[in-house]
Amino acid sequence: MTEWTLPDVCDFHGRAVRYGVRGDGPPVVVVHGTPWSSFNLRHIINALSRDFTVYYYDLIGYGQSDRSPGDVSLGVQNQVLDRLLDHWRLDSPLIIGHDFGGTTVLRTHLIDGRDFDRIVLIDPVALSPWGSSFFQHVRAHEAAFAGVPDYIHEAIVRAYVNTAAFKPIDEATLDSIVLPWTGPDGKAAFYRQIAQAHSGYTDEVQALYARISRPVLILWGREDAWIPMEHGETLRDMIPGSSLHVIPDAGHLVIEEQPDQLVKKIRPFIQNKTIPSKA
Repeated sequence: MTEWTLPDVCDFHGRAVRYGVRGDGPPVVVVHGTPWSSFNLRHIINALSRDFTVYYYDLIGYGQSDRSPGDVSLGVQNQVLDRLLDHWRLDSPLIIGHDFGGTTVLRTHLIDGRDFDRIVLIDPVALSPWGSSFFQHVRAHEAAFAGVPDYIHEAIVRAYVNTAAFKPIDEATLDSIVLPWTGPDGKAAFYRQIAQAHSGYTDEVQALYARISRPVLILWGREDAWIPMEHGETLRDMIPGSSLHVIPDAGHLVIEEQPDQLVKKIRPFIQNKTIPSKA
């Protein structure tokens, strides 16, 4: 598999946020979730860069961005995105967010007041309560998890990641997902981002969804075992004028399992060629 690299850097209060820009055309920003990185959005980035200028980055605490001890919660990720939008000089780009990335998009729009031309949310962590028993256990015992032997840690990450997919993930892709979470820095960063995950960050914006006036497309993997499809239906009803489309044969990791189907829905929406109907 071709190595995934982010060639550029933006400073966020002394912490490096790695990013890339690809293509030519109207600006589109893509935001990944957890425990993923921009690598997992590569299919969407590559497809859309034929017609758009695609801006992508790794969240702080993830992938190739700064993974040193510090705040990596949803409470800081919207501030990072706000900083990047200034760095890129983007006023009202199209934007796509998956998982925590979708939450980051919503928080940046509703808390930081950043305008987006159109918003695409893919299996977002948008409704409280959320957080698996695994998340709760890590929050209670972060230090103990961070101290497990490396081989046990890697087995934990691999098993955890596999639960996000409807079908088994190929080994090369799984290796690339797990790699940033290995080594002393990566291992600590993996448990840090889970320990700092809290539904209170969703509570802050959930009541504001009715204020969203921009067009919103919600995409959901039908077999999502992390966040049930019913959450997508609820979110659609909470955001005025939004639409929901369900992607078959895909789980929460729909960005890896069915990227072509996602692009088929995303491209006409962001090109404003069609107004998608509700699912």
